[in-house]
Amino acid sequence: MSETIRLTVAQALVRFLSNQFSERDGVEYRLVTGIFGIFGHGNVAGVGQALLQDQVAAEAEADGSDVEHLPYLLARNEQGAVHAATAYARTRNRLQTMAVTTSIGPGATNMVTGAALASTNRIPVLLFPSDQFATRIPDPVLQQLEDPGTLDVSVNDAFRPVSRFFDRINRPEQLIPSLLNAMRVLTDPADTGAVTICLPQDVQAEAFDWPTALFRRRVWHIGRPAPERAALARAVEVIRSAQRPLVLPAWASEQLRAFATETGIPVADTHAGKGAINWDHPLAVGGLGSTGTSAANALAREADVVIGIGTRYSDFTTASHTIFADPHVRFVNVNTLGFDAAKHSATMLVADAREALTALTEALAGWGTDAAYQQRAAELDAEWQRVTDECYHRAQTPLPAQTEVFGALNELMGPEDVVINAAGSMPGDLQCLWRASTPVQYHVEYAYSCMGYEIPAALGAKLALGEDHEVVAIVGDGTYQMLPQEIATIVSEGLKVILVLLQNHGFASIGGLSESRGSQRFGTQYRMRNRASGRLDGDYVPFDLAANVASWGADVLRCSTIEDFRANYAKAVASDRTTALYIETDLMGPNPPGSAWWDVPVSQVSELTSTQTAYAEYTREKTAQRHYL
Repeated sequence: MSETIRLTVAQALVRFLSNQFSERDGVEYRLVTGIFGIFGHGNVAGVGQALLQDQVAAEAEADGSDVEHLPYLLARNEQGAVHAATAYARTRNRLQTMAVTTSIGPGATNMVTGAALASTNRIPVLLFPSDQFATRIPDPVLQQLEDPGTLDVSVNDAFRPVSRFFDRINRPEQLIPSLLNAMRVLTDPADTGAVTICLPQDVQAEAFDWPTALFRRRVWHIGRPAPERAALARAVEVIRSAQRPLVLPAWASEQLRAFATETGIPVADTHAGKGAINWDHPLAVGGLGSTGTSAANALAREADVVIGIGTRYSDFTTASHTIFADPHVRFVNVNTLGFDAAKHSATMLVADAREALTALTEALAGWGTDAAYQQRAAELDAEWQRVTDECYHRAQTPLPAQTEVFGALNELMGPEDVVINAAGSMPGDLQCLWRASTPVQYHVEYAYSCMGYEIPAALGAKLALGEDHEVVAIVGDGTYQMLPQEIATIVSEGLKVILVLLQNHGFASIGGLSESRGSQRFGTQYRMRNRASGRLDGDYVPFDLAANVASWGADVLRCSTIEDFRANYAKAVASDRTTALYIETDLMGPNPPGSAWWDVPVSQVSELTSTQTAYAEYTREKTAQRHYL
């Protein structure tokens, strides 16, 4: 008979996770490096007890034992914990991740938004929401949702559509295949995201005789699928036929620079791929799409072949299917996931980006675009760089534009430091203006664009990178009020990040969008209720953002001018404490000039002249929209 060990389900879970490793290119990594959590009645005596027991064992073995243990980090908000784990995994190139444990009910459902963000971005995170009793004896238990139509539904079923793998453990032995499949999905180079294993609170504490083989050291190998020979030949044939090709990478790769240099094909970028090629490379033309540069968008309109590397082709990237204007444009898509590789009727190359780019570079040896096309790309980019300089160095009148803050940061941060952002008008400004020289420097979450991501993401990125990198989260007043709690976690863990807090008393992005669509910025400013008009158009809400940040334990430096900001940034870098730089900016911008469209429907009928005008413009712009067939 095989050897067994008697443990609770939670104890077995912790022991198993401590012995899982990933491997790529011959280098091994610990797969799950820690677990965030908040304890409640659903997990305090199950997973909580198991983590305590593991920590006590770690302290007893502090004499140099090589036994792995699972560190616990106390989060302040469950959604924030998932964001932190996601940012950690992204920063570690999806080779490592962290787990999150929660109680049942609201503690569990608080994670749903975080799970959706992770899966949308294809980033592996491991979630353990507690669940109602499997025995159903204490029924309904506190925080249990009752469905009169079935007893087999809990709030945790909300995780199903936002998870790449979902399971519920109703008997101890079910944990064995569930954990093995969870590791499979976490280490899948294509189809990964949130992995959710629901743990009924009674099952967590239940003992079982586990085969000791379950806890052996396991290495999960993350491969680099090579391009299939015939598919490579088809892709090369399409590229060789191009006169005005354009590369669109969404993943970083050193091979991209070699590919661009060898072929002379200009390279635009998405949020996920900014820094894949250094901004000052002769063939780099900046961001593409609704928030892209005039250079990249001009080339996209003329492109006869678009080479997508790892991109999802979101509506911002394609300017809602209007930016690729050549009537005969064709696509060559490189992606590990066939679902993405097939988009826009593309010639598919289902392969790892590095392997595919290496193979394409070799197969295209001796072929390249003509000098006139490369010169045009360089001239278009040079013109945009002049625009960037103007946006970065506007005169403060009376408040600085947020683009001036970005310019100061771009000039002050090092190539291995990290800027983090996710929502509002900032990602658009950053995509078209930020000059990224390395892939690590640019961390903007724009697949789910989740307000509140920035501060917990700074926590995760700092845990992943350590003290040799400055991690800078840019946070607007709107996104700050969504999820500031993890500042306390950052402080309690003794970590140092820099927060850049922009106060403009409202939603700049949605305000501008509202105005452009005829809705007059309605409901987008932080104002007191005006008793005369009944609207929220009174005085500013007396909210002291800087004081609120300080209450979480961070140092705060108030900045009145860009000169103040630059000086205080130097102080923040010199400090060993988390520091926030607070500065008021102009809600009305100005923002960089736009050069592409975004499909946001306008009311077809309205009594408002502003809406009528916007609808007429909308119908004109929409005529350029089409499927790429």
